[in-house]
Amino acid sequence: MKNILDKIIEYKRVEVAERKAAMPVAKLERMVGFEREPLSLRAFLTDPGRTGIIAEFKRRSPSKGVINDRSTVEAVTSAYAAAGASCLSVLTDGPSFGGSSSDLVAARANAVPILRKDFVVDEYQIVEAKAIGADVILLIAACLSREEVCRLAKFARSLGLETLLEIHGEDELGHICGATQVVGVNNRDLKTFTVDIERSIRLIDRIPNNRLLIAESGIDKVETIWQMKDAGFHGFLIGERFMKEQDPGIAFAAFVQQLKMR
Repeated sequence: MKNILDKIIEYKRVEVAERKAAMPVAKLERMVGFEREPLSLRAFLTDPGRTGIIAEFKRRSPSKGVINDRSTVEAVTSAYAAAGASCLSVLTDGPSFGGSSSDLVAARANAVPILRKDFVVDEYQIVEAKAIGADVILLIAACLSREEVCRLAKFARSLGLETLLEIHGEDELGHICGATQVVGVNNRDLKTFTVDIERSIRLIDRIPNNRLLIAESGIDKVETIWQMKDAGFHGFLIGERFMKEQDPGIAFAAFVQQLKMR
């Protein structure tokens, strides 16, 4: 029986083929966004004046259903950026997360890096990411071979984009290569969608110490961020914690104020 991730990757490959036919690479390369100079995730994450938080705009998920169908991407991402987010994560997957490329285009008005949160399986999606204004792409080890990760990360780098490699367990440590300088540990198992908040801390000593480290998913409290900072993490990807609130921007600003109290 196929798990959730398998089903997503199956339709993603079909989707990419359809998008290639509708919008060839040559057309993407002529878009205004393709010419802009990408912002550096590494620089923003290590800026002491920012929070280290990658704040996410997410409408829904396969495990939770609808999370927020009220707030606009413009309002939420501008509030995140104003309150000190080091990066914006924007879901562009439609069938499972209710996102689209137009969401990322709308978020591009903000002068902070943007992570295109999607299931990248083909170089075409990386060209597309740059054309719509992304600065960073996500590569998920659970749905790619080591060879695919290295090839796609090198291609992204050739376009001036950075890569966030997401791993989940020790069996995916081998996906880390020279082109993957930012490594995220997802506390959520993408095959079962269960969350184990201690996963990041257990894996950190196994990751090369010259990588920028991101803890992902299940981070609800400022105390968790303090704990992970002490363990050696540089960044924290947080999505549902803010999006499930009535006003995600206000919730994020309040969270940041608590974070500064240490």
